[in-house]
Amino acid sequence: MSDVAYRTKFGSLQRYEKGGVQAISDDVRNYAFSNVFETANKSRPYEKVVFGQNQIYVLECLRAEGSSPWYTCAHDEFALVMDGEVDIHLVKIGASQAVPDTEKNGAILVEGAPQGQRMGWMKLTRGHQALLPKNTAYQFRSAKPGVVVLQTCKGDLSIERWAEICQTA
Repeated sequence: MSDVAYRTKFGSLQRYEKGGVQAISDDVRNYAFSNVFETANKSRPYEKVVFGQNQIYVLECLRAEGSSPWYTCAHDEFALVMDGEVDIHLVKIGASQAVPDTEKNGAILVEGAPQGQRMGWMKLTRGHQALLPKNTAYQFRSAKPGVVVLQTCKGDLSIERWAEICQTA
């Protein structure tokens, strides 16, 4: 048995290492690698920058800072706070503000202030995850910069910057 000690280091917006793919007997161009903290650090607040994709499913990086617009979605989404403290406010909206196409992928902006029953809010910090139910308006609020990862489907608001965020050599 080995006495090798491993130490886990958590990144943040203020402190992260670039990282990368270390190919042993292959070419790093055959892989994709991006750093969520670096991506958030270079993004405007609440841009939905795709940093992972498997068919229609994506991981989006959001720089949480201030208040986001109100979003809704025809399917459930999941938010995972990677850095900072983020409040998520929820409102159950009616058909007039819901996504008209129940098969539409990705979030859309809610037109106007959300109308409907307030469902409450959640305070999330590093490692906390929240369900964002379909046909529910949600808004992120963060007093200081933070990082949120959204597990969702690629949609109209998803931004792809692969050439900027991925290691290429």
